[in-house]
Amino acid sequence: MDNLQNRKEMDLGRPIGAFTGDWTRDQDWWRDNFINRPYVSADRGFEFYEPGYRYGYESATRFKGRSWDDVESDLRTGWNRFEGRGQSTWENIKDAVRDAWNKLTD
Repeated sequence: MDNLQNRKEMDLGRPIGAFTGDWTRDQDWWRDNFINRPYVSADRGFEFYEPGYRYGYESATRFKGRSWDDVESDLRTGWNRFEGRGQSTWENIKDAVRDAWNKLTD
């Protein structure tokens, strides 16, 4: 991140690297850092995981105040209806969804 971006983030009153909860603002962090996540497979690019991250963001907002364990079955069901999910199954993407969920709820 360059110095100008650092100043902008500090001017917004949030620490550098904090997640905003707005996918369009946080997407670049995920694009730059997804490869270092423990569940990422070397043969899959960001495009594979991106829908899971977006779904995690939307879900953390929709189920605010609830724990992952309380909502996982709802999220699994919702994933099958999530527009833009591509060919990913819940089992293939749930770690990415949970990762984004945790970044916003921890």
